[in-house]
Amino acid sequence: MVVFLANRANLQNKRLHDRIQNRLSAQFNDVHRRRTKPREAGSYRVVSTVNPRQFLGDQEYPTTTARVEVGFQLQTGEPYEYYWFNWTEPDRQLLVGWHQDDTHDDFGPVHLQLNDGSTAVEHQPANFIDSHPLDVIERRLESLPGAVTEVEWENGRPIGFR
Repeated sequence: MVVFLANRANLQNKRLHDRIQNRLSAQFNDVHRRRTKPREAGSYRVVSTVNPRQFLGDQEYPTTTARVEVGFQLQTGEPYEYYWFNWTEPDRQLLVGWHQDDTHDDFGPVHLQLNDGSTAVEHQPANFIDSHPLDVIERRLESLPGAVTEVEWENGRPIGFR
C-alpha cells in the first residue's frame, strides 16, 4: 500500500486530477481528464476504459467494456473533500460507485450506490476514509472488484447488492 503524507490543505484541483490520471494510466487504458458537465459537481473527472474480464480476473464476465470515473471537489465547506468513484458498464447500464458528498446523509458521509441506468437501485453506508485523495483512490481501487461482483442481477437488470 502506498501512503501519501502530502498536506491536503494545499491541494490544487487540476494538479490533483492530473495525478489521478497518472495513477490510473498505470492500470487502465485511454485515461483522460475532462471538465465536468453542467450538472456534475466539482471541476474535473478522470475517465478510463477498463476490460472487466481482465480487471476482475473473470473470463466469463458478461461484458468487455467498462469505465472507471473519478472526481474530487476540494472546497466543500466540510472538513473533508467530496468525491465520486464510479464503475460504469454502458452496455448493461450499470453504475456502482462510492460517493462522498452532501446527498443521502442518512447513510453517513460516504455511501455505495448502485444504479440501473439513471435510476438508483440501492444505497448503503460505506467506510469513510479520512486520508489524502490519492490514498482514497488506492483503497477504492482495492475494493472495486468486490463491489462490482456483489451486484445481484435479475432478468438482466441489477437489483441490489448481495
